[in-house]
Amino acid sequence: MSFTDRLLLWFHIGFVIFAIGPVTIAIMSTPRYIRARNVGVLRYLSRMTRIFGAASLGVLLFGIIAGQSLHDMTKTWVTASMTLFVVALVLLLLIMRDQHKAIVAVEGSLAAAESPAVAAPAATARAAEFAPADSAMSPGTEPTAADVEPAPTPATATATRVSVATVERGRIASLAGVVSLIWLVILVLMVWKP
Repeated sequence: MSFTDRLLLWFHIGFVIFAIGPVTIAIMSTPRYIRARNVGVLRYLSRMTRIFGAASLGVLLFGIIAGQSLHDMTKTWVTASMTLFVVALVLLLLIMRDQHKAIVAVEGSLAAAESPAVAAPAATARAAEFAPADSAMSPGTEPTAADVEPAPTPATATATRVSVATVERGRIASLAGVVSLIWLVILVLMVWKP
């Protein structure tokens, strides 16, 4: 094996360590911070997924170059590894989409939770809008409980908090597990070389 071949192999391994590791940590951590509704960390993890996901293309690039220089491209384990890697990259794109949707959903839920002053006049306006026309209230009377929508109970608020972006959270968790499993299979193929 020549010095150039060794250098290409080291670049390939370096990209695996410094790109695949961080992107795996980012996608595996995302569901926890969706549940915690921590938008700052979610944005950071999304950015990390985009940057290191793009950097992981270096793994594929240097793997192809090293495979061609070592004349390994026709071997089954190389073809299977490259195919699995492309599948993992497609799944990463789906994870990035769900991360963006989750960030938007969490931001929306936090904005709704932080602005009760906006929600109260809207509820009063809706109650006045749907009040029967024949029940003319005198200007000095207070609206009754039947005229105004009830405020959400703490149990309802907790249920709403838990249900924010649950679809995205579940999909990210399952796809992250599949991507990690694919990378482990590729690692086994690279070491075992069947």
